[in-house]
This record gives sequence, structure tokens and C-alpha cells, in this order.
Amino acid sequence: MTQAEPEPADAESRAETNKRAGSDEKQAGAKVRPERPSARKGAAKTAKKKKKAISKKGAQSRPRKAADAGPAPSPEAKTVSKAASSEVRSRSLFEDYDALSEYLADVTGASQELVREFFVRNPNLQVVRGDRPVDPLNLSDSFREMMNALAMDPGTLLQRQFNLWGDYAKLMATMSRRMAGEEVRPAIEPPPGDKRFSHPAWRENPMLDFVMQSYLTFARWLETTVGQLEGMDEHEKKKAEFFTRQFLDAIAPTNFPMLNPEVIETAIETRGESFLKGMKNLLEDLDRGHGELAIRQADLNYFRLGENIATTPGKVIYQNEIMQLIQYAPMTEEVARRPLVIFPPWINKFYILDLQPQNSFIRWMVEQGRTVFVVSWVNPGPELRDKTFEDYIRQGMLEALDAVKLAAGEEEVDAIGYCIGGTMLAAGLALMAKRGDERIKTATFFTAQTDFSEAGDLMLFVDDAQLEAIEKQMDAAGGVLEGRAMATTFNMLRSNDLIWSFVIDNYMKGKDPAKFDLLYWNSDATRMPKGVHLFYLREFYQHNRLAKGEMVVGGERLDLGAVSIPIFMQAGETDHIAPAPSVFRSARLFGGAKNGAATYMLAGSGHIAGVINHPSRNKYHHSVNPALPATLEEWKAGAEKRPGSWWPYWIAWLNEKSPGRVPARIPGDGALEPIEDAPGSYVKVKA
Repeated sequence: MTQAEPEPADAESRAETNKRAGSDEKQAGAKVRPERPSARKGAAKTAKKKKKAISKKGAQSRPRKAADAGPAPSPEAKTVSKAASSEVRSRSLFEDYDALSEYLADVTGASQELVREFFVRNPNLQVVRGDRPVDPLNLSDSFREMMNALAMDPGTLLQRQFNLWGDYAKLMATMSRRMAGEEVRPAIEPPPGDKRFSHPAWRENPMLDFVMQSYLTFARWLETTVGQLEGMDEHEKKKAEFFTRQFLDAIAPTNFPMLNPEVIETAIETRGESFLKGMKNLLEDLDRGHGELAIRQADLNYFRLGENIATTPGKVIYQNEIMQLIQYAPMTEEVARRPLVIFPPWINKFYILDLQPQNSFIRWMVEQGRTVFVVSWVNPGPELRDKTFEDYIRQGMLEALDAVKLAAGEEEVDAIGYCIGGTMLAAGLALMAKRGDERIKTATFFTAQTDFSEAGDLMLFVDDAQLEAIEKQMDAAGGVLEGRAMATTFNMLRSNDLIWSFVIDNYMKGKDPAKFDLLYWNSDATRMPKGVHLFYLREFYQHNRLAKGEMVVGGERLDLGAVSIPIFMQAGETDHIAPAPSVFRSARLFGGAKNGAATYMLAGSGHIAGVINHPSRNKYHHSVNPALPATLEEWKAGAEKRPGSWWPYWIAWLNEKSPGRVPARIPGDGALEPIEDAPGSYVKVKA
């Protein structure tokens, strides 16, 4: 699965995209002036308190207009000692609450008016839907088992409780020494990479420091307690651990506006209007989700398919009810003899491979002299509810190969499968091997699994009770799984990055969504037919039938060992959806693993950034080892780590396996007439 595990938008990536967009808009931290009722006009002028930054560093980092800055500090203030400055910073939060209270009172009326107008516009808003199961994730059984395990070992529970009291006693002692003026090491610190507590106020302000350390102490204790439970079913225990993390992420102090220094600073700097803008953002997202919160991760109005995203020139040259086939225009005078056919996942849209020119994999492949064909899957409605996994192989994969032969005049092709598209490609190759179909000569897999025995946290969502709940949900939606449901599941895998950070930015800080191409794609969810989705979850995730040689498609029992063509398996070091060990096990299932024709490569980063890493960006790294030993640990021990993108390493592999050059092929020059310009119409259908 691919949906929504993009790596968090780092500052560099956001800056690059906003620069490309020509965006010089100020986000939260600048004055926000949304339209509001006339009763609100001039209200900001009534504020009598001067704004103060929560920390000295925070104040210096936000330039303000002269009219808002207040009087310049006196010479005496400039000469205040470092110790006195620290004391002032530690008290300033409470002083700012006084100013903040007036600003909040100033916008309360406007906020109430916004809410009233929202419900006037939406009199029939469906807030709660009765067709949803009460416990769709089957959490009650997991936590019931957890409580039983605790009750069966009261001695351990009591010891764990003593440990918690000891941790808090240590924290209180540390804070007491700090309040007495002593420099002490924190009792606990955020783990590396936790950006929630990066604001200096979490360390400079004693109260916030205590709140942060209290939360971290409790979180560590709870996770450890659940992890050490014995006597639980292993699957239920993992579910309890996963949803315990979800609970702890939700109660983090950063998610409470009055405890988050960034939220408070923004509110003071905008005279409380950030809360008003946040309220507008919240109501708009509720409106867009028809009563359910549809969090915007990106500016949904800025990007337009075919105009400023998915712009590589090409033509749709074939289509059926489940897919369009795009052939891209050449950019070189000669091209490789074999066309390249890409099968992306149908869980989301193909243009993850064609975001913008400077990070487009498709464009880069065309520039390397390849005739590129891409399958663009339909965004299915209830009319396709009965489609099967076999239909996707037959109509999506095999018909695409037939069309490529007509369009390019070549029988043999090279193929790429991304995530679930790669799983389908592997099953299709096994089916073709059974039938003696040798059209695909090499196969490359981007973060794709064929062995699901180590498939990561998504295994937690595939027990019988949860699959039954998903089936009922799809029946209620007309036989399809709504895109937002799947997106929410993937977002939960990285809830701090993909849920709570946007709750804070959009609703507490009142920021406008970023013009960020990757997050726009991540928000462009697709539906899935009931039959295809349930087959995927049951046959692959739950029963792992393809790896066991038990899967039957088209009347044939599939055996990956019969697939002996050259195989290239790419994995991501931090991939939570297709974990690196799972992809390694998958590589060893192919017959090519026995004759040296299977290659495994480990890229830096995760499920998206590990794949979409243009060489010009010079980011991350990749590890290579032509051998394929019995274990991933052995492979890593013999691997060479190289800087930058893995694309050049892979294209060298492909050029060696796929020789020969011919004059460039123009879409429409073959036996198929173009239907429309790329990216086609199927990809533009919204869920």
C-alpha cells in the first residue's frame, strides 16, 4: 500500500515547492486578516496589552511591523543580566495570558458568528452516521485482553506502579533543584527526531519543561508496561501497543493550545486572529468532509493536474473501464528498444511518479531515452464494486501489454510495479509463467511485497472482526472503500507527522495549507472496489497465500519460483508500509534468486521519499550488494553505502539487462490513435 506515508515535509522541500509556486505568502506568525462580520471591525484596536514573546529566541525569530512592535526597550532593559533575562522569559508565559485573554475576548463574537453561519449554510449536516460499526478497529478485545493480562500478574503491575512513582519523584527532585537555581540535566528528554518540543520555551520555561517531562515520563512508562505484558495473544498485544501509541500521541501537551508556545506566540502576534482563522479552517474541513473532519495537508486549489503538476507531455492511447494507458512523448532522438511499462498502485494516483519536472521519475526516465507507458487506474464507483483482483491483472496488466505492442510495435517490455502495483505485477508474472507468456523481460519493484509475513503495522488491521467491519463499511458506501477511510489508516501509522501537526497548524495556528506537491498528492485519495480490496487484505495480508504458493488466479496456482527473469527489488530503510525485511523476503521468493538474477537495493528514507529521489537533489543515500544471502543482516554486512539517489545505479542495471536502440517513438505513430492528452481524465476524478 502506498497511500499517505510520505515523509514529513521538511523545511527544504516545503521551501522548494513554495518557491516554485511563486509563493511569498506569510504563514502563521504574520498577521492574519480573514474576512469576518462587521461587528468584528476595529476590534483589534481595543487591545491594551503589549505583546510579549514566550521566549527571547521566539521573539527574535519573528519580525513585526512597527505598528505592532510596541515601544522600544529601554537602555536598562538592554543591559539586564543573562540570569534576569532567563527569569523574565520563564514568567512571560503568564504575562502573555493576560494579553491573550483580551485578544481572545475580542474575537469571540466573530467566532460565534462563524459557527452560526456554518450551521445556517448546512442545516442537514450529517455529524454521526449510523452505518458505522461501534468498534470498527476491534479495540475492545485487545484492551480486554490487556486488562486480563494485568489482572493475572498483580505483582508486576504493582512493581510497574512503583517504577512510575519513582520516575515522578526523580522528576520532582530535578525540577526542585532547577527552581533553586542549580543547573541540572533533565530527568527525561524527547527522543531524537521528535520535533514536537523543538521550541526553546519547552526548556526555558520551568512550567512547560515540567509538563513536557511529565508527559514523556508517563508515555515511556505506559509503552513499557504494555510491551512487557505476558499471557496475551501476540496479535492483540501488538494492536494494544499500536493504539497505546495513538493515545499517547493524541494527549501530547503540544496538542493543547494553551500549552503550546508556538500557538500562543502566533495568537499574540495576530491579536487572536489565528484562532479565528483556525476556526474557519476547521469549519471548511467539516463542510468538505460532509460532517467528518477532512484535514487539509496541502492547498487543494493551487495544484491543477496537467498545468502545474503531472505535466510530462504524453497521450492516452488506450483505455478500458478500469484504466487508461499513457504513452509519453520522447525527449531523445533514439530510445531503448524495449518499452517500459509502469504499474502504479490503485490505492492512490499515478502522478506520485510525475509531480513536477524537477522531481518527476517519469520525466527523468523519458530523458534517459526510454519509451515510457504508465497505467492510470480509474477512481472506481459503485458500478465497479464486483471487480476482482483477477480483473485488475487481466484488464489492467495484460491488456496494457497488448496495447503497448500495438502502440510501439514491440512484443517484449521492461516493467515496473510500485507497492500494490508491484504485488499485482508479481502475481501476474507468476500467472504468465504458468501460461508460457514471456513478454516481460525484466521486472523492477518499488517498495513492493510478495511475502507478507513481516508486513509491519498494517497487519494490525486485518483480523476477521476488522475485515468484517470494513466489508460493512464498503457495503454502506455502495460497494467501494472511500478514499478517506484508507487515507486515515495510513496517516495513523505516522500520526504526529500526518495528523497532529496539521491539527496544530491548520486549526490552532490558523495557517494556510502549504503549496506542497507531495502532500497535495497524498490528499488526492481514491476509492477501491470491495472485491479487489477484500481479496488483497485476506489473501495477501491475512493468509500470505502468494508466498506460500497457495494463491489461485485464473484457474492457475501461482508459483513465484517459476519467475526466472531479472528482478530488481527496491526497499526503503524507514518504510512503515512495505518494511525492508519484508521486501527482502519477497526478493528471495523469485526463481531468479536461485540463479543470481534477483537484485535487492536498500534506499535511504521511506515509502515515498525513498522512491521519489531525483539525482539532482543529492539527498539521502542507498546501499547496494549484488549478492542475495539468506538474511537481510548478512546482506547489510556485505553492502556498500553510496551517497545520493539510487536512480543512476538502477538505470545502469536496466541498461545492461535491456540493450538495443531504435528511433524515438511518437505517441500515435503506432496502431493506436491518441484519445486525449496526458495525464488523462481518469486521474482527475475526485473521491
